[in-house]
Amino acid sequence: MADRLLIKGGLVIDPSQKLEAVRDVLLEGGKVKDVAAGLSKKPALKDVEILDASRQWVVPGLIDMHVHLREPGRELDETIATGTRAAARGGFTTVLAMPNTEPPVDNPSVARFVKAKALSDGAVNVLVAGAVTIGQKGERLTEIGQMAEAGISAISDDGRPLMNSELMRRALEYGRDFGLAVIDHCEDENLSAGAPVHEGARAAAKGLRGAPGAAESIMVLRDIALSKLTGAPVHIAHVSSAASVEALRAAKKRGVPVSAEATPHHFALCEDDAPGYDANFKMNPPLRSRDDRQAIIEGLSDGTLDAIATDHAPHGPGKKALGMALAPFGVIGLETSLGLALTRLVGPRKLSRRGLVERMSRAPARILGLKGKGSLAKGCDADITLIDPEASWTVELPFASKSRNSPFIGLRLKGRARATIVGGRLVHAL
Repeated sequence: MADRLLIKGGLVIDPSQKLEAVRDVLLEGGKVKDVAAGLSKKPALKDVEILDASRQWVVPGLIDMHVHLREPGRELDETIATGTRAAARGGFTTVLAMPNTEPPVDNPSVARFVKAKALSDGAVNVLVAGAVTIGQKGERLTEIGQMAEAGISAISDDGRPLMNSELMRRALEYGRDFGLAVIDHCEDENLSAGAPVHEGARAAAKGLRGAPGAAESIMVLRDIALSKLTGAPVHIAHVSSAASVEALRAAKKRGVPVSAEATPHHFALCEDDAPGYDANFKMNPPLRSRDDRQAIIEGLSDGTLDAIATDHAPHGPGKKALGMALAPFGVIGLETSLGLALTRLVGPRKLSRRGLVERMSRAPARILGLKGKGSLAKGCDADITLIDPEASWTVELPFASKSRNSPFIGLRLKGRARATIVGGRLVHAL
């Protein structure tokens, strides 16, 4: 693609500038050069390559701050190449890779490997999260400062909860001092005990052990207390329970520097939607009650939940064939997230168009401290997503992801990414 690209006639939606109007967008040298009406009519731009965005939304590139790319160590499930192609197809221009690889990203060498592999193989920008504890065992802190020098963007033991409150306090202090987001998987394993589903009547009817919502909300309350104690920001991953949303809402009103995300599967599904023992509906935290799902939607609507993040967790079909009790936790989500948000949130007016872009671009950029992203202001990175809000499509195989463990196969959605542009370069187009 040429060094200059003009995106013509789209509805530009940019919460950072409170902009929602038809504009042309000029990209040059990997940056946003100008956003204005009538740029395509200027004689000086008559030879610029043009991308027609009529009847489409032009938004800052979507950012997924919670994905599992599996490389190194589990390349049969996913690779950086396939995972980022899935991201591009879903409209994401930047993703944050969680550290629970094999070996985990718990030292500078592995962090540098992932970053180098992302530069060579990645279709989109890949940020790297480093582990909080060595081996993600929850026993000893990693050399967070050294990993920060190696270029990590966040710290998290995601995939495992950090049960030790003293270590969590120190992690928050290190995160504050090194300017790293601290992302916590809130789960009291003494209560959840590896249960595959939500505790309640449905779990009992299926003869499955259940994990109560309190297993999450207790740890959310702990993190809120530690954030207040240290003055350090904390980000709560994949919120699933109404009690957690309530705690976060109250904490924000008190000025505690806490942020949080919700996944598409938690705002689109509840325990009633899981058929039989299909392990494609097994995730951690589990699908909870209808009331919990409604609380997640309300939290996204009023801003209690800052971001939408997929928790994209690919597993090969053999692993998911083990059934609900034995299969690993997790579902893929990069290719369906935008469509689900448009269909289940924007369509029913639970979230405005601008609110959607806030949750899927601007807020993740803010939480991760990404300068030049999450905005279409002049000089920002030329990372852009074109969205067709009227496109009707069915979730079906094949996926760009190596895995297919999705609970949404066969679902009809309205709205999807038409084009994904990273650094001024078109990396996906329908």
